[in-house]
Amino acid sequence: MLIQVPQVLTQEQVADCRLILEAAEWVDGRVTAGYQSARTKNNVQLPEGHPAAQKVGAVILAALEQNALFLSAALPLRVFPPLFNRYSGGQSFGTHVDNAIRQSRETGMRMRTDLSATLFFAGPEEYEGGELVVEDSYGVQSIKLPAGDMVLYPATSLHHVRPVTIGARLCSFFWIQSMVRDDSERTLLFDLDVAIQRVSEESPDHPAAVPLTGVYHNLLRRWADT
Repeated sequence: MLIQVPQVLTQEQVADCRLILEAAEWVDGRVTAGYQSARTKNNVQLPEGHPAAQKVGAVILAALEQNALFLSAALPLRVFPPLFNRYSGGQSFGTHVDNAIRQSRETGMRMRTDLSATLFFAGPEEYEGGELVVEDSYGVQSIKLPAGDMVLYPATSLHHVRPVTIGARLCSFFWIQSMVRDDSERTLLFDLDVAIQRVSEESPDHPAAVPLTGVYHNLLRRWADT
């Protein structure tokens, strides 16, 4: 399941965060890459634990805690501290798959990566190229979102970032361990949740609302690992 989450951050938050990020010191992006990924990764990023990364990361995490679409789609158990990268001058990231387990250098937290997330800080009009291309059972999708928007996709997916030929692509990237590790089960729960919300909005007193909600929670109870 690939989900676009609009307006995770407001335009004011995006502008404030960009001022912080653009004033920071960036390093070679291969510092967080595995062996295979390092061979195809060409970008810069903030070091893990950098004060700017911590400050902007806290803004992102606070926004996600209030985002109903993210909570419904991801069913998050743990969220990795957000990291930040920038592509310019032809930089790109070749096809790769994310590591199954990540450990935070700052907190020591280890987690399984069920979902990958990319949150855009530069709008599509600011740079050429730089599309995130995700390949999975649903096909190949090319993603380039407005600043403040985020995409969620299975961490098992092959993906790459096309070369940025003009301007600069500025993003946050991180991973989520879901309470429900199986993507197909998460998709069923998300679709059911959306359907329940639609019934509740269009017919608040519909007799199917309560039984459907019961089915949702019984499936979550069966599949969730907390």
